[in-house]
Amino acid sequence: MATVEAGGDSLVASAGGTRDEDMLNDDVHRLELRNVVGYSGERVVRSLRIHPDTAHMIYPIGCNLIIEDVESNQQQILSGHDNFISTLTVSRSGEYIATGQHTHMGFKADIIVWHYPTKSRYATFNLHRMIIQSLAFSANDKYLVSLGGKDDANVVVWDIATKEAVCGSRASTRSAGPASVVACCHENDDVFVTGGDNTLRVWTLDLRNRKIHPQDINMGQMRRNVECVEVLPGDKFAICGTTTGDILKINMETALLAKSGPSKNRFSQTIKCICVLRNGDLLIGAGDGTFATFNFETMTRGRTGKVPEGGVSGLAVRGQGHHFYIGTTRSQIYMVEALEFELSLYRTCQPDGITDVCFPAACSDLYVTCGLNDIRVWHAHTSKELLRITVPNMLCTAICVQNDGGAIISSWSDGKIRAFYPETGRPMWTIENAHTKGVSALCVTNDSKRVISGGGEGQVRVWNVTKDTQRMAEALKEHKGKVTMIKVRQSGAECVSASVDGTCIIWDLKRFVRNQVIFASTLFQNVCYHPSECQVIATGTDKKVGYWETFDGSVIREIEASTASVYALDISSDGSFFVSGGEDKLVKLWYYMDGVVSHIGVGHSGTITRIKICPNSRYIVSVSADGCIMRWDFPSIPRPQDTLPGLPEESNGANGVNGTAH
Repeated sequence: MATVEAGGDSLVASAGGTRDEDMLNDDVHRLELRNVVGYSGERVVRSLRIHPDTAHMIYPIGCNLIIEDVESNQQQILSGHDNFISTLTVSRSGEYIATGQHTHMGFKADIIVWHYPTKSRYATFNLHRMIIQSLAFSANDKYLVSLGGKDDANVVVWDIATKEAVCGSRASTRSAGPASVVACCHENDDVFVTGGDNTLRVWTLDLRNRKIHPQDINMGQMRRNVECVEVLPGDKFAICGTTTGDILKINMETALLAKSGPSKNRFSQTIKCICVLRNGDLLIGAGDGTFATFNFETMTRGRTGKVPEGGVSGLAVRGQGHHFYIGTTRSQIYMVEALEFELSLYRTCQPDGITDVCFPAACSDLYVTCGLNDIRVWHAHTSKELLRITVPNMLCTAICVQNDGGAIISSWSDGKIRAFYPETGRPMWTIENAHTKGVSALCVTNDSKRVISGGGEGQVRVWNVTKDTQRMAEALKEHKGKVTMIKVRQSGAECVSASVDGTCIIWDLKRFVRNQVIFASTLFQNVCYHPSECQVIATGTDKKVGYWETFDGSVIREIEASTASVYALDISSDGSFFVSGGEDKLVKLWYYMDGVVSHIGVGHSGTITRIKICPNSRYIVSVSADGCIMRWDFPSIPRPQDTLPGLPEESNGANGVNGTAH
């Protein structure tokens, strides 16, 4: 199934037979994914491709495949895998794309072949166990060759026309290590090469007998771990990159090592990627971040550069080679002009995971995320990074923006609360030693005069802040475990805090005493006020979303919200809907009054840590532990009647609702 939205930012194609199809029905619909920020450069080697039409870049994000127009940045998103993509390849004609995935031990991993013109699933292959290590299409798109991981250790040839396996074999001898890469010829459909730990083989397909025959490359006393293979035009020679930083040239006709080098000045930390340029030179990407042109005949490097951080995980040359793209293990994508050989940042994300996301008050065009080392401000519609605030080697646990837009206020694992100017990112003020075991939760009152923080030791502290002074007004000490979330009422006279000790406490911020306490058999992870502020909803590790009265702390009802812990929660501005997410990696949109799911969004491959509905309720932003940011369209559905659960008008027999209404 493929869905195209006129005038939209993206096209989303989904394949049937996956976990999302099992949950969707007439009452539960799919959330449409608008765009994605991220790149799986750390998990996937050789993860960056330019389509033969030269207009589109192809790369994985978690369990999604992104096809992006390099000029307009318009994204097309292919969803079909139920775990993160481990490898991908594009056919020489450009008609097909193949992706393989990782799965759990003992289970078989899927290979999906996508039909590029229609952006739809063409076929699904399922034989390898646990992980698909490498994929390659034959010269004329006749076959797809797949290589399993070390738990599978097999190479299989698939017929694209019949969508069936032709034959398979063990990829390496038992005395050698596992094979890790496969490459096909430019002209011959029946010959391909595999390489790995002390193994390098040329294979020939015998279609009549449905067998593949290997021939080991004779390298004499040399022992190498082959990381990447590229067959040269003409199919006589193949170039191999190794973990020792040298390059092998093998004769595929004689199965002999033709040449190796350089003997000195080798590439550091493994040759990860090799591309053959039009002039015959090689473009090399190494694990230490170095990229360089290399003349194999003279064994000399040409122009050399290095990415700012991380190693090279993908290389893709566009068109005639006037410029090329580099993907890194730090999940950045750079563009390099071949003449200048200078880097320019093309795509960025937070590779170490995202802990929080927030919108400025009454602004849906910008949002702010935080994680390890930095805070970033993004433009919602273009997914461009506008500002980066860096605090090295520290984890930013929570973030908020003052209602007047005067400051970005953040909590950090070193026990400090830091405020920054939103225009420049320069520090405004810092509260030292705000909490002894790190600051774990944070919120700011609507008048921007108070900051309320929670710590790992369980205290909730109230701070009176200005640009010049920051003074603690009170410390509230009833929680016995880490405070995970704090939300404050519109008036600023009351707040609610959630903790892993199994309590949510509603505090009076004028008298600094507890008004109510909520108990549950869970480790609370999130809590939200309903816009009417007469109810709160909270969630945690018990997989439920609970409704409670703020007046007396009594439970209204509990909903079975997930099959795993729920960490993320937010309510729409009119109180008609709320969204949730967590370890099940699903974004769920709920009717607040009925307590039933309206829409489900599938796409994350990591635990969803936070989720927010934008102020104008046009889209939803979810962030995850793998550093991915997804923007979903808020569905155009009629708002239900504004009646809260717990009132006499509410029916207690709503589908999917457990508990008693008061």
